[in-house]
Amino acid sequence: MRTAAVHRHTLETDITLSLDLDGVGQHDIATGIGFLDHLLTHLAVHGLFDLTVKATGDLHIDPHHTIEDTALVLGQALAEALGDKKGIVRIASAYVPMDETLAFAAVDLSGRPYAVVEAEWHTPAIGQFPTSLVAHFVESFAVTAKANVHMRVLYGRDDHHQAEAVFKALGRALDAATQVDLRRAENVPSTKGRL
Repeated sequence: MRTAAVHRHTLETDITLSLDLDGVGQHDIATGIGFLDHLLTHLAVHGLFDLTVKATGDLHIDPHHTIEDTALVLGQALAEALGDKKGIVRIASAYVPMDETLAFAAVDLSGRPYAVVEAEWHTPAIGQFPTSLVAHFVESFAVTAKANVHMRVLYGRDDHHQAEAVFKALGRALDAATQVDLRRAENVPSTKGRL
């Protein structure tokens, strides 16, 4: 079973997350930040991951710590669920349109964390989610997932649509990259022999 359960407790947040890479998109998400719940729901549904997230954080300060730490825990769970990565596709990408917006995400589960997010935001926040933290979420996720993640909003006008489209694209790219390719059998998809 390609699953993981992670608990992270600090003075700023307390997060419990479970992830099943071979799920059907079932989700139960409560972070205290409505738009973060919305984005993680799209990640689960379009990535076909079963995802449970329970988070409490110092929202009386601002949503930064909860958003950042949720990303760190999600990335850690992905890395743990993948294990040694034998047989996986490893590299994948997806385009997702949403009304006037077109978004793109590409991932390489390479073991090398790096993130690039290109998006022009039109407002400072979507609900309680600062638009500046979309990139920070992806950067934090990439570090603990040990993944190369590139995301771009090619065009769009509505920030809600833009953020939702990039998370849908990320979900679809992660779904494709984590799939097992039977032609690889027990081989790790790397010329180095390990990831």
